Amino acid sequence: MIEALLPPGVTSSEVFDDEAPAPLFPAEAALMEGRLARRRRQFATARACARRCLAALGHSPAPLLPGPGGAPAWPTGVVGSITHCDGYRAAVADLSDRTSALGIDAEPAGPLPEGVLGLVTSPAERDHLRELAAAHPGVFWDRLLFCAKEAVYKAWYPATGVWLGFRDATVALSPDGTFTCTLDVPAAVSEPVDPLYRGRWSAGPELVLTVVVRRD
Repeated sequence: MIEALLPPGVTSSEVFDDEAPAPLFPAEAALMEGRLARRRRQFATARACARRCLAALGHSPAPLLPGPGGAPAWPTGVVGSITHCDGYRAAVADLSDRTSALGIDAEPAGPLPEGVLGLVTSPAERDHLRELAAAHPGVFWDRLLFCAKEAVYKAWYPATGVWLGFRDATVALSPDGTFTCTLDVPAAVSEPVDPLYRGRWSAGPELVLTVVVRRD
């Protein structure tokens, strides 16, 4: 599923359940102490996906511990992203000398919870969503836009170390399975940054999925 959204060279792994054994490194297991069993299984399965991506790139298995901002700290020379939601876990990775940023996000298909849309979108984005829904019913466009912003943030933060709010990102979704995101770059970013991100999306009856790949 996710492979169809990625350019050549980006490795990926995805699963739809937690049935396969997924051992954790001790430091990872320590992070999950006291968590619900369901959350521990999701974490472990997603880490197993990430280690399969690393293996495809020629890297030995290694613990993937959250760094600042919660993003997993990948080995030197690797960029990657992890996502998990009900019924889906996935990871992507590539060498940093050919891909500068990666972000993926998966969300259950369905409308956003009441009250969330107004918090994460601008009036112009809400107009955009209404137009999409009228022209192309059957897609949960509000959830897809949220998912796109999550993927952009996952690509943005490891590259900059600067927090980005939902209102700092303006997403335009296209029915052809692509989207763009223009950032209002925070003042905390001291060096010039390209504010335009491009991504791809897919939407099915159970899941929406978004991918951002930046190769500068």
